[in-house]
Amino acid sequence: MTNSFSAFQQKLTDIAQLESAIALLNWDKDVLMPPKGSGPRAAMLSYLAGELHDKVVSPEFRGLLGEAKAAADAGRLAPGERAIVREVWRDVSREEKLPLEFVKELAQVTSEAYHVWMDARAKKDFDLFAPHLAKIVALKRREAQLVGFQGSPYDALLDTFEPYATAPEIAGALGDLKNFLVPFIVKIRNAKAKVSRDVVAGDFDIEKQKAFCARAAKQIGYDFGAGRLDVSAHPFSTSFHPLDSRITTRYSRSEFMESISGVIHETGHALYEQGLPAAHFGTPLAEAVSLGIHESQSRLWENMVGKSRPFWIYFYPLLQREFPAALQNVSLDTFYRSINTVEPSFIRVESDEVTYNLHIILRFEIEKALIEDNLEVEELPVVWNSKMKELLQLDVPDDSLGVLQDVHWSGGMIGYFPTYSLGNLYSAQFFAAAKRDIPTLDEQMARGEFGALLKWLREKIHVHGKFYSAQELAKNATGEALNSKHFAAYITAKYSEIYEL
Repeated sequence: MTNSFSAFQQKLTDIAQLESAIALLNWDKDVLMPPKGSGPRAAMLSYLAGELHDKVVSPEFRGLLGEAKAAADAGRLAPGERAIVREVWRDVSREEKLPLEFVKELAQVTSEAYHVWMDARAKKDFDLFAPHLAKIVALKRREAQLVGFQGSPYDALLDTFEPYATAPEIAGALGDLKNFLVPFIVKIRNAKAKVSRDVVAGDFDIEKQKAFCARAAKQIGYDFGAGRLDVSAHPFSTSFHPLDSRITTRYSRSEFMESISGVIHETGHALYEQGLPAAHFGTPLAEAVSLGIHESQSRLWENMVGKSRPFWIYFYPLLQREFPAALQNVSLDTFYRSINTVEPSFIRVESDEVTYNLHIILRFEIEKALIEDNLEVEELPVVWNSKMKELLQLDVPDDSLGVLQDVHWSGGMIGYFPTYSLGNLYSAQFFAAAKRDIPTLDEQMARGEFGALLKWLREKIHVHGKFYSAQELAKNATGEALNSKHFAAYITAKYSEIYEL
């Protein structure tokens, strides 16, 4: 390693420290900050976003990056070092196209919009949030123009979350899912076997839920010495370092599976972050390769593990002991079928894994139209409600159950939603490969043993950071390119058994 490359890596670490500080302030904003702190926090985040931008585009850093790029092109760097240069060069090239004032304005507008969104959702009134969302959409349209694109301006935003993906590719993938899911859901709707989540009902003490969720997270591998579990309006995971990766959830006294599923989902994200190599902190080798791969980890743990029969063979007796009044007369089989009920839902994060992707199709179509200037913010509630009726046969009663339910747009995360469906496809493919490589995986999970699965994920996915692209990582781990057949096979097998199709 040359002295020049060492200086380059040190600058990367300096930048990462500032990024972690910004992430910590955002975590505090969503978890602990008092409401009146919104304005000062927005100004603080705006200032730090500017400082971060300045560091990334500074002549000193740009010079070091240029030297590293020349060394990489000349073959003077090791493979890992070349991967670092490749990914940093790509990110900086994008960042340089965004003027400082634009970066600061976007940070300011999105920070302010978060609390307005929360208020609007509580009051079920989209009109309160619409002016702020209109500003965000205008800024994201401008961002696409500044960054540049070949096809749709949406591609420029999608690339931030799923590198190299394009709107036509996403539309094709979601189209394949829709073609499989729509007739399969009809089969379930017409099935003779009836399954209902209403058989599990009661008053579930919040403190007992917290204890159970913490135990489940720890047992599947979450290191509480390098993280913590808190409450927020919208469950999320955030990481400042592989040794500090935090998760949140929300609790309901009547819907305990909401908190359990939320915690297992966010734990999946955090396990990925905790599995990244700390020795490479500050470089792309300690960063997740894409949001689709990241989502594959949360969906694998939430659904393929956390809603599986083997998982609950172990955990259900523990849950029964905590909530005997509600569960003592409910058999494991009844409980398992209940938590896997297929029923259209207004809320994406509460929807079942069969109908979930229809929520993503709705959001993808809407935000793509917004960025392509084929839809205005004021039209959103009507268009949203129409698509909910078309895809899920639901009549949306108010904005809190419709267009205001997700936090993403308030943070400017347009282009993020498609990664959820990619995550579903990746998760099924990874889980099928893990079961192939660990023949006794179901038996291990039924004993409450998840170490072998976590070890497989660590070795195949987590430790590589961005050394490989998402497509290369998937092929290396599973032996084949990403496809939908494993997801279709998983859904077909699981729900054919549950609904006796």
